[in-house]
Amino acid sequence: MRFFIRLSYLGQGLSGWQSQQNAPSVQQSLEEALSIALGRPTEVVGAGRTDAGVNARDYFAHFDAEETDFKQPGHLIHKINAILPRGIAVYGFYRVPQDAHARFDAVSRTYRYYLHTFKDPFATCSWYYTFPTDIEAMNRAAEMLPGTRDFACFEKKGSDNRTTFCTVTDARWEQPAPGRLVFTVSANRFLRNMVRAMVGTLLEVGRGRMAPEDIPELLLSADRCRAGQSVPGEALFLEEIRYPYELLPI
Repeated sequence: MRFFIRLSYLGQGLSGWQSQQNAPSVQQSLEEALSIALGRPTEVVGAGRTDAGVNARDYFAHFDAEETDFKQPGHLIHKINAILPRGIAVYGFYRVPQDAHARFDAVSRTYRYYLHTFKDPFATCSWYYTFPTDIEAMNRAAEMLPGTRDFACFEKKGSDNRTTFCTVTDARWEQPAPGRLVFTVSANRFLRNMVRAMVGTLLEVGRGRMAPEDIPELLLSADRCRAGQSVPGEALFLEEIRYPYELLPI
């Protein structure tokens, strides 16, 4: 039977979600923990890749197991969490149809990027940014991102996506407190490195090195070299993944 597993992870010290030959990953750690807890080799398929250092506050993956493995789900969760590294935590299991897929059945994903503009030794999952930030201009630029369009200008070179079209439904900057900035973006799918490049580009607008009105031309160009640099991964969070209610009613 197929199950979804809900988890979160701190990306620091990890190579990202996907298993790597010579670096620790979330997928590898989760497969090892499940295999030990269930007493058989268990493979997991994630909702999508995250880059090295990127965090996930709410993440899903699927795997196949026997129904008898879940007679005491609370005990199983405790056992798996005891095996997993400190930076990875499992919260629940959900039985789903056999053809359910954690990646392809997701209807939306939301990311947030966190910045602070003053030196703060405790802001370990936020990027210390010292340049000017014109939030009004950055939001005017962000307003031009929603829609179904080609986002190739934000995709890392060498990626193997079949299409570079995505449907962005929300993109905005907020200032929850003085010296704190948060960028939120939601879409049906994201390209490799897309959010980090998007943030870097909007910060160029905040510094006055690009104008909000440059964004439509940048998108049409499909040229990664014309967009801003990618920002560091440790301040990026995959905040939410949504599935059809009939598949995962939570």
